[in-house]
Amino acid sequence: MSSSTSTAPAAQPVNDGDAVVKVRDLVAGYLPGVNILNGCSIEARKGELIGIIGPNGAGKSTLLKAMFGLVKVHSGTVVVRGQDITGLKANKLVTRGVGFVPQTNNVFATLTIEENLQMGMFQRPKDFAERFDFVTSLFPELGKRRAQRAGSLSGGERQMVAMGRALMMDPAVLLLDEPSAGLSPVKQDETFLRVHEINRAGVSVIMVEQNARRCLQICDRGYVLDQGRDAYTGTGRELMKDPKVIQLYLGTLADTVE
Repeated sequence: MSSSTSTAPAAQPVNDGDAVVKVRDLVAGYLPGVNILNGCSIEARKGELIGIIGPNGAGKSTLLKAMFGLVKVHSGTVVVRGQDITGLKANKLVTRGVGFVPQTNNVFATLTIEENLQMGMFQRPKDFAERFDFVTSLFPELGKRRAQRAGSLSGGERQMVAMGRALMMDPAVLLLDEPSAGLSPVKQDETFLRVHEINRAGVSVIMVEQNARRCLQICDRGYVLDQGRDAYTGTGRELMKDPKVIQLYLGTLADTVE
């Protein structure tokens, strides 16, 4: 059972047929007997952009890593497109429709942009040209600078390469761990625009983000994590107007976007 205690109007329940991802009662942690997630539940429909916010230590990044097989799951389930993928290793998950962009160390610095994208297709090299065309249609700059080494790029440009590489295997869902972290306000805006473009291309996105207001402005639905549980849920607009969410996580009333 979900531990959600939402006081905002709840989003409509997701039917099994609509859900690309269903995480149920996930308990996970880095050490035996020490859990970071304590019964967390989230779900995402096809084409939905889900935002996950919460205080430091709430388990946001751990949730994505547990979904992607990088943190030990002690109980609960992760289902993607009707298949239970709980505990599968990352190399198996990319073939099941899951992409992941970590917050740090997310490019191969000594490789070119094109070589980084090739690394995203190591299991399907014959499809590289087709997927390269798709990714560079979203991010034309990657095609123009394909021979440039990733280590010479700015933080925002590296983030674009990392997203592009994760898209090479045509994922059904893309997991993004704090994509705007460490970027200037201008580069943050560019990154959020790229996330929106990825989502508009039909990819479901689950994004952990430290910029809570911007995250809630662009997401379809959001989850607020606290102490390893999904404490509040609703649309982005609902959460931005929820008094408890404002008091605990936003500080002041946040303006919504039209």
